[in-house]
Amino acid sequence: MHVDHLMYATGPGGLKAEAERLAAALGTDYKDGGFHPRFGTRNHIIPLADARYIEVVEVLDHPAAEKAAFGQAVRARSEMGGGWLGWVVSVPTIASFEQRLDRSAVPGSRLFPDGRRLEWVQIGIRGLIADPQLPYFLEWKSDESLRPSALAGDVKLEAIQISGSAERLSEWLGAEVGSEFDGVSLDLVTPSGMPGIASVTFDSPAKGTVTI
Repeated sequence: MHVDHLMYATGPGGLKAEAERLAAALGTDYKDGGFHPRFGTRNHIIPLADARYIEVVEVLDHPAAEKAAFGQAVRARSEMGGGWLGWVVSVPTIASFEQRLDRSAVPGSRLFPDGRRLEWVQIGIRGLIADPQLPYFLEWKSDESLRPSALAGDVKLEAIQISGSAERLSEWLGAEVGSEFDGVSLDLVTPSGMPGIASVTFDSPAKGTVTI
């Protein structure tokens, strides 16, 4: 299992302004990601080191956003003012997670501005909605050249502070969660309110240690 990316829902300023703000804080650039036709959302990508990235995501005024769990999740977080929506773990094959969680994976795709299509399958969005400390899982279907990890950056994801429970995370992931997961430090703190990502720390060549 690989900590693949972090999701950040836009606030009132909108997608471009949020992506510019985060990229500037990290001393790096962002890329126009494109449109998710199945989910009614669009995103910008901030590439990170180690085949990871930040997905800055915005819900659209689109019928798909009302039906898709991902669109609903983005809308709910944006209506709270925006911020960290969740984290995503990529796996070589999703089949064992379908069996363990007793649900079927959902196909996803993103249309690039130039018309190319990135495809994957995912599972666990409703788990994230119910309990935002939980990541969702995805299996990439498209060639590696199309994946966000192909846009390798030099900012390193160091740590995720999560308001939640190591026991609950371990149960969900099907693997023991300690102070580190896939090379990323996990700082689990007892929830004082809603569980989920409290902050994320990065190591930036341009800015040093940055916590958002």
